[in-house]
Amino acid sequence: MILYSVTINVEDSIHDEWVDWMQNEHIPEVMASGCFYESFMFRVVSPETEEGTTYCIQYYAEDISDYEKYQIEQAAIMQTKHKDKYGKKFTAVRTVMEKLENDLS
Repeated sequence: MILYSVTINVEDSIHDEWVDWMQNEHIPEVMASGCFYESFMFRVVSPETEEGTTYCIQYYAEDISDYEKYQIEQAAIMQTKHKDKYGKKFTAVRTVMEKLENDLS
């Protein structure tokens, strides 16, 4: 399993509109790519940020090839839409993680 995690800090001036856009447009559009089978959106509660609000959106892919397909076919388009809509009123950090086979749970 692959976890694609996008952590985004959003300025207060766009907060409510941004949350609505993420939940009703952006995340559904990413999921429609067919590269991920599940997603979650979290508000980061710790550590607290000095400005804005931070969210973590997690997308789960079956394997690295599904994630790579998203990167090749969709990622630049999705990131450009986000940037065009909200400019410099957010910052994003993206990470990709692979689940170990010997899960400790």
